[in-house]
Amino acid sequence: MTETRPPLPPFDATSAAAKARAAEDAWNSRDPVRVSLAYTPDSSWRNRAEFFSGREAIVAFLTRKWDRELEYRLIKEVWAHHQNRIAVRFAYEWRDDSGHWFRSHGNEQWEFDEAGLMRRREASINDVPITEADRKFRWPLGRRPDDHPGLSGLGL
Repeated sequence: MTETRPPLPPFDATSAAAKARAAEDAWNSRDPVRVSLAYTPDSSWRNRAEFFSGREAIVAFLTRKWDRELEYRLIKEVWAHHQNRIAVRFAYEWRDDSGHWFRSHGNEQWEFDEAGLMRRREASINDVPITEADRKFRWPLGRRPDDHPGLSGLGL
């Protein structure tokens, strides 16, 4: 049986936004295995300067990431979509184990197979130090509440 992950391509504005929110929700769970299931078994990734493929590598990468990026909260917003591709911009806030806060801004390009699994992810990300007082993502850890503003609503 083939895995499917709706919504399926081709994407329109509504289905692309639903796909981005589903990805945001999964990443905000900080559960590497849950996140990895949205990708093809041989999914190809570029994250900053790291290149790897496959779900096992995704789990290992995300485990390392969330061991280092504490109190992680993420917002994604669709930038563009076409057929089986979606481009998103995102920001996430986190602190390191010394208590220093950061807001990381980035862009991702996603390519999906016909079953709605992501087969390619390319991410470019920049980290900006912020003070605790400058944080904008203050919901309890986990899913962003539906009434919390997105990136555009926050002026980011």
